[in-house]
Amino acid sequence: QVQLVESGGGLVQAGGSLRLSCAASGRIFGVNAMAWYRQAPGKQRDVVARISSDGSTYYADSVKDRFTISRDNAKDTVYLQMNSLKPEDAAVYYCAAEGSAGIRWGPGTQVTVSS
Repeated sequence: QVQLVESGGGLVQAGGSLRLSCAASGRIFGVNAMAWYRQAPGKQRDVVARISSDGSTYYADSVKDRFTISRDNAKDTVYLQMNSLKPEDAAVYYCAAEGSAGIRWGPGTQVTVSS
């Protein structure tokens, strides 16, 4: 099974930027897409961005034009570049490998945005 480890979270002021990384290892075969989700306290976990195996991308409306998902296949790493961060972007961000066998999750990384 694929293992995922996120990094790059932290504290940033509103208007600032962060880049999250997700390193994948293990059995990556069967993964159709890589995605970033986030979950704020008391709220459900929602998808933020997704990149499919054919390179197509999806963004939640709330992050369009501010966030960019990309991947480096040689490094088995997916990135989430987050610009113009807002306090409402604060959450635990989870990397996910989506495939026919379901979703594998990383442990998450905290993003805090101060106003």
